[in-house]
Amino acid sequence: MVEKYNFNIVGGPDYSMLNVDIPSNNTLLVEAAAMATMDTNIKMKAKAKGGFKRLLGGESFIINEFTAENGAGEINISPNLPGDIAHFRLDSADEIADEIFLQSSCFLASSTTVKTDAKWGGIKGFFSGMGLLLLKCTGDGDLWFNSYGGIIEMEVANSKYVVDTAHVVAFTSGLDYRVKSVGKMKSLFFSGEGLVCEFDGTGKIWVQSRKVMPLVNWADPFRRVINTNSGD
Repeated sequence: MVEKYNFNIVGGPDYSMLNVDIPSNNTLLVEAAAMATMDTNIKMKAKAKGGFKRLLGGESFIINEFTAENGAGEINISPNLPGDIAHFRLDSADEIADEIFLQSSCFLASSTTVKTDAKWGGIKGFFSGMGLLLLKCTGDGDLWFNSYGGIIEMEVANSKYVVDTAHVVAFTSGLDYRVKSVGKMKSLFFSGEGLVCEFDGTGKIWVQSRKVMPLVNWADPFRRVINTNSGD
């Protein structure tokens, strides 16, 4: 049986940090540049994971391996964006928990027994705002993912459910989805609402309470602009 990691999520949901106890001689996979603090007996090694397709998917090409040597060690992991962290326990023997799909930038950390692969989303993935690729996570072990804003977990049971594409964080494999617009074409461009994912089936969906682009648009008028025209 795959060992479960003891962990604690602090500072949530606005500025979450993940605290994990790594058992002696065990390794934790962590997104690049996410380590905040760690015990001195934990050793880090950078490793390319997933190849070129993973880089295109929006995830870092490098995954850091943190190994506790000569005893257990504690590590604190901090995502780049302010927001929440969620945990999911993958179990290959459980039809509900054997597979999960992540928005391409949401992977934070996992056991080495969790496999992550880029999955082509097709045309629907291109237009959905979820990126060209989703991360397909399988295997047995612990998986942590993060988002901008709080993360809300929702259950869908033999029904359909609609989520704005920019709010989708993750969903289990028991759910299929298709991308559609809200209303007619005029509504798509002028209502402030865009494309949505209509999920169908049974499983779990994790959604984020905030979207990044409205924050970017709000901050844009305040950014400093350097005039490079020497004639001015």
